[in-house]
Amino acid sequence: MNNTDKDYQPYCEIAGDLSRGYILLCDHARNDLPEQYGSLGLPNAQFERHIAYDIGAEAVTRGLAERLGVPAVMTNFSRLLIDPNRGEDDPTLIMKLSDGTVISGNHPIGEKEIEYRKANFYRPYHNAVSALIEKSLASGVVPMVLSVHSYTDNWKGNTRHWHAGILWDSDERLPDLMLKGLGLQSDIIVGDNEPYDGALGNDTMYTHCTRRGLAHALLEIRQDLICYDEGVDEWIGRLVKVIEPLIDLPQLHQVMQKGSRTGQVDYI
Repeated sequence: MNNTDKDYQPYCEIAGDLSRGYILLCDHARNDLPEQYGSLGLPNAQFERHIAYDIGAEAVTRGLAERLGVPAVMTNFSRLLIDPNRGEDDPTLIMKLSDGTVISGNHPIGEKEIEYRKANFYRPYHNAVSALIEKSLASGVVPMVLSVHSYTDNWKGNTRHWHAGILWDSDERLPDLMLKGLGLQSDIIVGDNEPYDGALGNDTMYTHCTRRGLAHALLEIRQDLICYDEGVDEWIGRLVKVIEPLIDLPQLHQVMQKGSRTGQVDYI
């Protein structure tokens, strides 16, 4: 769980061919913490739960990057430390209570510590994402972006029947094609903005894609389907079958100046 490296790196990058115009992200890849934070006051077993990371998402991201030959950026720290898929002013940026578990190491927490976590973990990850996108744009390739997440099969007593979901805000270019492609796989149920809504102001997709007008989607896969190697391999195969034919579509490599359903329009 703990990383003891004095030169702690808050993110990792997977090399790939930027000319393909496809970038993968994984906001909640790992359940690790820097050594200085111990276990945030939690038993180690809590770090095997969804509250600490998106189970299976890192393995799917790595497999997709390898099969497609594209780059990826992933976090190296647990979302319990700070959640990179939230805006800096979001009240859930640093969770004090998550799915019934009190995170004592986050409560109380002062502004100085919040700023430290932003500066040393949150922002370096986002800076790496931004740098990769800017590198692609500078090379003359407008990239599309897929962010890989996972979710629990049951939430507060309610069974989630979707095998996966595609989340999106206002840009339907990539989500529409992915929904259609996965929909052809008749043995799975795919949610359209389920089990969550994709319009979350200042999250990763808004910050790096909606504001830039880049085609993008957030993929959610049910955790019980990718918590073991065979399941990961199955879903990598399913996704490659859908994604590979999309990579060369010109409409997915154009900047689209369109607002967000959050109402926050600020293009760069």
